[in-house]
Amino acid sequence: MTTTPVAPTLDGTDLTRRLGYDRRLLDAVPPEAVESFTGVGNPLRVARLHPGERVLDLGSGSGTDLFAAALCVGPTGRVVGRDVAPAQLARAERLRTTHGFDNVELSDGPIESLPFADDSFDAVISNGVVHLSARKTDVFAEAARVLRPGGRMALSDIVIREYCPDAVGGGAGGWPGCVGGGARLDDYRTLMTDAGFEVLFARRNDYALVPGRAAEAASCCCIESVTILASCC
Repeated sequence: MTTTPVAPTLDGTDLTRRLGYDRRLLDAVPPEAVESFTGVGNPLRVARLHPGERVLDLGSGSGTDLFAAALCVGPTGRVVGRDVAPAQLARAERLRTTHGFDNVELSDGPIESLPFADDSFDAVISNGVVHLSARKTDVFAEAARVLRPGGRMALSDIVIREYCPDAVGGGAGGWPGCVGGGARLDDYRTLMTDAGFEVLFARRNDYALVPGRAAEAASCCCIESVTILASCC
């Protein structure tokens, strides 16, 4: 599938529609969370969450995937959002309380170090966050540790098919915040396999970075968005 540029005027609602989110599901998610959506794919489409499951959202942000996952697992399930940004956590907590998501919890801290016991979750999801980490080995090792055997990780992220030092280092308009630390898809597969995952598939998403200087860098680096599903061995 070839990626289609996303217009700079698209808000989170438009972006979730382009990425194929279930509209009936998102209608039950707090609108403020959806409007603030900045993900790069739709990990929920492949995560196939079931009622009663325990789910961890790495880099949960304002909560679109977090609250959607909570609806999927229902009142007998549990979803924990892990994020390091105080503003995002505060917004998600306010929306959780206001909209009555009693099966949602928020956890403050880095995704490279998790305060959860082994085998605590049935699924781990993440959307547009792992590529920002300089410690991806730790991210995947921790995800594998907290997943039960046979649990799954559904990850949407930015990958680089070809490195371009000027762009990744900020030479193309000073754009390190989005791409810095990015890895090739093969690197992701290797890191996940080494952590104890079996990568089941990786698919390109109908997503591209906004036009302008960022698009120039994206073209130079052959940047694309993918969704990966892996099983914890």
